[in-house]
Amino acid sequence: MTDIPEIITDGALLQSDIHSLPGESTYAGVTSFLRRPYRKDLTNIDAAVIGIPFDTATTNRPGARFGPRGIRDASVSLAFGTQVYGWDFHPFQEMKICDHGDLPFDFSQPAKVPEQIEKYIAEMLEQDVMVLSLGGDHFISWPLVKAHAEKFSKPISVIHFDAHSDTWPDTHNDGINHGTMFWHATKQGFIDPSTSVQIGLRTDNQDTLGFNILDGPWIQQHSTDTVVEYIHKIVGDNKTYLTFDIDCLDPAYAPGTGTPVCAGLTTSQAREILKGLAGINIVGADLVEVAPPYDHAEITALAGATLALDFLCLFAKAPWRKSAR
Repeated sequence: MTDIPEIITDGALLQSDIHSLPGESTYAGVTSFLRRPYRKDLTNIDAAVIGIPFDTATTNRPGARFGPRGIRDASVSLAFGTQVYGWDFHPFQEMKICDHGDLPFDFSQPAKVPEQIEKYIAEMLEQDVMVLSLGGDHFISWPLVKAHAEKFSKPISVIHFDAHSDTWPDTHNDGINHGTMFWHATKQGFIDPSTSVQIGLRTDNQDTLGFNILDGPWIQQHSTDTVVEYIHKIVGDNKTYLTFDIDCLDPAYAPGTGTPVCAGLTTSQAREILKGLAGINIVGADLVEVAPPYDHAEITALAGATLALDFLCLFAKAPWRKSAR
């Protein structure tokens, strides 16, 4: 046995250096997001990735409950190198980042799930941990925004990538529908729409609730630099929550989603815009609506994992985090 070299495997369970990237085979070992170590104890953790496998609020195709697992599986191919391609650093070197596993909720009582999500995330935020949530359908953003707005003083700003506005009115007020959460959040004072922006919309909703909208055609007609400039002007120095529905991407780049809409952004466009957001006071983020049952060759899951890694880079560059140290 002494002739066999030491082989690293199952680093998500065994690695002791939270800043390291274990050199595991992409097809072997316990899977976590980007091979981050699993941690339930968030002591001394700067940022935690958590899965929220909830898709009861979908109005078209379900399947986003498998999103966290699919994104984690696809992410292992990105878990290498000393810097993220397109950035000049790696967030794992600047922050202590873990995979917190999946958020527990009672699937037999869906009406109670939003409150369970909000409470759990609020407890994480109280430990001064930045939270990156992997959905799940987009309704999870409602309790996530509530928890972040309560932590960082409501109302907060939102940068929202999506094919849909998700501001349709909820006639029940307490309905669970992934097209209504930003209507709730705005009406209840958790979001300031005048300092928030929706990017890539390609479906009609005449009542904008005062959100600034850079819709799909506008994005295609303007340069990335112009898009980024507008976003910075809109959100300014405000504490900002970032939410990305994968259907913001064109179905050619993200077929595995529940409500695809043609004529969307390319993955490259989305990444370039995100890189331009460095320096904005991002306080938390989610990546939602990846539905592996409709995916092909992990195209959508890989896009989701890649964008989520960019989110962690934005976490590391958030001015408020550095000033709070």
